[in-house]
Amino acid sequence: MLDKPRINGGDPTATVDSFAVYNPSTGALVANVPNATEETLNAAVAAARAAFPAWAATPDGKRQEICRKIASILGDNAEELAHLLTQEQGKPLNGLGSRWEVGGAQAWASHTAELAIPSKVLQDDENGLITLERKPLGVVGSITPWNFPLMIAIWHIVPALRTGNTVVIKPSPNTPLTTLRMVELLNEVLPAGVLNIVTGDDKAVNLGALMSAHPDIRKIIFTGSCATGQKVMESAAATMKRLTLEMGGNDAGIVLPDADPAAIAEGLFWGAFINNGQTCAAMKRLYVHDSIHDAVCDALVAYARNIPVGDGLDENSILGPVQNRMQFEKLKRLVQSARQKGNVLLGGEPGEGLFFPPTIISGLENGDPLVDEEQFGPALPVIRYTDVEQALADANALETGLGGSIWSSDIKAARAMAARMECGSVWINKHGAIQPNAPFGGVKQSGLGVEFSEEGLFEYTDIQVVFS
Repeated sequence: MLDKPRINGGDPTATVDSFAVYNPSTGALVANVPNATEETLNAAVAAARAAFPAWAATPDGKRQEICRKIASILGDNAEELAHLLTQEQGKPLNGLGSRWEVGGAQAWASHTAELAIPSKVLQDDENGLITLERKPLGVVGSITPWNFPLMIAIWHIVPALRTGNTVVIKPSPNTPLTTLRMVELLNEVLPAGVLNIVTGDDKAVNLGALMSAHPDIRKIIFTGSCATGQKVMESAAATMKRLTLEMGGNDAGIVLPDADPAAIAEGLFWGAFINNGQTCAAMKRLYVHDSIHDAVCDALVAYARNIPVGDGLDENSILGPVQNRMQFEKLKRLVQSARQKGNVLLGGEPGEGLFFPPTIISGLENGDPLVDEEQFGPALPVIRYTDVEQALADANALETGLGGSIWSSDIKAARAMAARMECGSVWINKHGAIQPNAPFGGVKQSGLGVEFSEEGLFEYTDIQVVFS
């Protein structure tokens, strides 16, 4: 299906080897994908570098119009992309699955297309005119993960193009197919070399490491684990690349004693189990006050029991499998450890293949592996607390700080508590609800820089101050 040469610099480029991509729901082969070499990467970077001057000089209004066309292309091809995404990633077509992801990608592209890149007047008086201008960087390298391969690719690509940069993108070897097809479609409206893609299995050749160190790539935008993000930062240091790193999180939710268990159960579930828990900003540990702990657990379990889990191509499925074997084994290890100490309220036993049922376990605390380690899967530890200050301290105790949430009937009190959480985004009575007009990024070891909105757009530019 996708074993032919792919788009690189506007033209197909052949590779000697390929690697297989399998459907995590069934284990069936979906496609064989080109396995790029260092030479392939260098050719893609050279194409992007050659295309940069003309693209950077393209009038802003024309670049904006092309970005609008990108959003239209996503909409016009939504069903094809959604089905391909489900086959390689496993997420269902329905619910907060593949169709939702394609729609989100289109919404982000549309919003980003309308963002302006203004000149800012710093001084205009008898002493002279000083303006702040924003200029594109050059070639941007994008490294994307397997959990939201299409939407995160758009998060990286569109602001880079909107600001006049060219792009080389490398998707995860677990989920390269939708990104390949999208790049193929987008190259129908983009000048040759502006958007390039390389795919590889990261075995013989680590394309991500080569990109991070490449002297002709001016910026790396990376979404993935903390450990890999640290390696990206290390290898980028020699060339002083710009970096935007959105790395792992272990988001905490705190339920205050005045919350209504029945009213918040649905929000708690989707805050934790969106994309089967395979989301950086999913809620991964939940602190609940002793006075309503059991009622919250009961309401959460009652809601979770009714969520259909199955093959993503089945229109009735709402959650699918864990995407890959390595993540499945990590999840299984953490749940097995939690079972020895905690109380399994739902799930807890692996299913067939890569399926793992929604799992809720109480009776744990900070220091337990399922609480301290990012599980990145459908398992939620519920932690009982009696002192709100201690719950806040426990929520802030880890070295990650991507997102957090406060659940309460008193919005004013919740906002006061939210201000004391050590994370980049805080939600009240919901979790993980990111949107394109609000900057998103982590603190501590969860990231560097932000994405989305004007603040995220400007991270793809250099500042030049002009004095006259």
